[in-house]
Formats: sequence, C-alpha cells, structure tokens
Amino acid sequence: MVIYGTRPEVIKLAPLIQELARYPRQLEVRTCFSGQHREMVAPLLKLFELKPDHELSLMEHAQGLEHITSAVLTKFTGILRKERPDWVIVQGDTTTAMAAAMSGFYTRTRIGHVEAGLRTGDMTQPFPEEANRVIIDRLSDACFAHSEHARATLLKEGVPDSRIRVTGNTVIDAVQAVGRMPLNTSIEAVNRVLADRRKLVLITAHRRENHGQPMLDICSALGELARKYRERAVFIYPVHLNPAVQRPVFEHLSGIENMVLTEPLEYEVLAHLIKRAHFIVTDSGGLQEEAPAFGKPVLILREVTERPEVVEAGTARIVGTDRAAIVAAATGLMDDAGMYDRMARVACPYGDGTASKKITDYFLQLPEVSAR
Repeated sequence: MVIYGTRPEVIKLAPLIQELARYPRQLEVRTCFSGQHREMVAPLLKLFELKPDHELSLMEHAQGLEHITSAVLTKFTGILRKERPDWVIVQGDTTTAMAAAMSGFYTRTRIGHVEAGLRTGDMTQPFPEEANRVIIDRLSDACFAHSEHARATLLKEGVPDSRIRVTGNTVIDAVQAVGRMPLNTSIEAVNRVLADRRKLVLITAHRRENHGQPMLDICSALGELARKYRERAVFIYPVHLNPAVQRPVFEHLSGIENMVLTEPLEYEVLAHLIKRAHFIVTDSGGLQEEAPAFGKPVLILREVTERPEVVEAGTARIVGTDRAAIVAAATGLMDDAGMYDRMARVACPYGDGTASKKITDYFLQLPEVSAR
C-alpha cells in the first residue's frame, strides 16, 4: 500500500509505483491519496497516469496540522485493517507520511520509508517536517536512503544497518523522465520566458519558517536583482497559494518587467524551466535535488538544509534570507564565470535515475516474494 498526499510525494512516488506495477505476479500494489494537496496533485495524477484505489478526502478550509494528522491516522488505519497489506510505503516528511507510518505501526504493518535519513538537526527547521522524518525513520522496517550521508545519519541514530538500503533519490527518476517529454503548455508567461534570450533565474519560496520578515527580505533581494539585471536576465517565480506568501510577493515584486509571477506550475513545466534556468533560488527541498540532475547551481533560502550532499558537492550554497547575502551570491553566479562553472559542473549526488528499480528489487528479493 503506497500512500501520498502532496505534490512532492506524488512526484517522488510515481516512478516507484510504476516500477512496482511491472511485476504483477510477485507484487500487488494499491495506492491511497490523502488529499492533503488536492488541487496541486490532480495534474500530476494525470501526468503519471495514476488512479488511487483509496481517497481519504480530508481537506478542510484553513486546515491545521492537527486535523491532517488525526484524519489520516483515523481513516488510513481503517483502510489498513480492511486491506491488510504486507507493507505500507511512505515518502519523505509530510504530515500525511508521518500519520500513515503511525497507522502502519498501530496495525503492525511493515513500513518502508522512501528518502529516509534526511536531517537538519533542528526540530524547528523545517517545521514540522524534521519531527515527521525522525518519527517515520524510527518506525520503519526498511529505510531507503538517498545517499551514503543519509545512511550514516541513520546508523548514528541507532537504525540497524540491515534495515537500510542506499538507493538514490526517486525524484531523479521522475525529473529525468519528465524532462525528456515534449513540453506543450498554453501558459503564455512560461512560453514567453522560455523563448526569452536573457538568462533565466527560477525562484520558489514558500516554507513556513520563511513567512513574515524573512519573506519580505527575500522579496527585497529579488526585486534588487531583477532591477540590477533587467538587460541580462528574466526571473520567473511560481507563487505558492498560501496568503502568507502571496501578499508580500505580489506587493513587492509586481510590475517589474523582467520578474514574471505565475500561479504554481505543473510539474512538466517546472522540469523544463529547471533545464532552461541559468540558476535557481529556492527554499524547496525538491529543487535542491532536481537541479543537480541538470547541472544547475542552487542558492538555498534557508539557514540549514537536510540535503548537505548538494552543499558538500558544491552544486548548492546556503544563503539564508538575508537580503545582502542573497544579492551577493546571485551576483556571483551572474558575473563570475569561474564561480558558476564550479557549481554547475558537479555530478548529481542523488543517483542516476534508477532509485525506483533499486527499491523494487528490495521487495522482489524478500523471501516471501522471491519464492512465488
């Protein structure tokens, strides 16, 4: 039983679901959609041709974390008691994943955690994801780590080595596959940006810890950069629907000719923007992973990252939310060819696009499966 509820979860689990489904004699795959990000998930289900077997339909206006947790825990536990799967597979660190892992624990169902071992070491950054991922790893019977660094983290926390498999990250499987697809979009702003001969800078910023003054500082830096490089660069910012993001972004960045603000974009559009981008400015975890697959430098709008591999490899740099730091780092990537080349010419630290196959092989090699 594979459960997902948010846009990143669908992206990272879709290639795994498709790979597992290639072995119908050995593996019976069921899926469940929690509904945590209903509007943002619908286009992805169409893109990856996924149809969930179960839907929890838990969305409420202005839903809090406690509502998501209790609703997933109650409803998904009921599904597990009825379906009685051998395994529950969750991904990452969302509230859906954490509550689903708890359901698996309560029903004594084995738990597989895709992208295990992510850590910042700070329970407030990101919030609540850091706590979620710690809980999930503690409960999991199989931890599918995306890197040796993540494996070392799990071992340090006492997870037995027998429970850990280093597989790479399934997001590389997804973004490479989607990046190979032809792009047909009717979004005029996107087509205009892709056709623009100026360098493209892709921006995303939405995390809870950046709401308030940090978001204002980010917007101030972005506005300064757009004006500074109006002849040489075009900036595109798909703006998260959260009002805490929408208000400062549209207030401070609207009306700048080379700053293109859009609604959240479908994944295939985003994949092509990553390929086209000169560099990326983001607080997103997913983009920190996806950008290196295309050799794109990343400036991380956070104080810490649970993906130290990209920083250690040199493809990403933590700049936080300080206006001056953001401007200085982006200026370096625009004006210093040596700095740009050092960040762009780095091998992807998250694998070669075969993570889904490696995870599937784990299940195929289980004694009760291989004997079939």
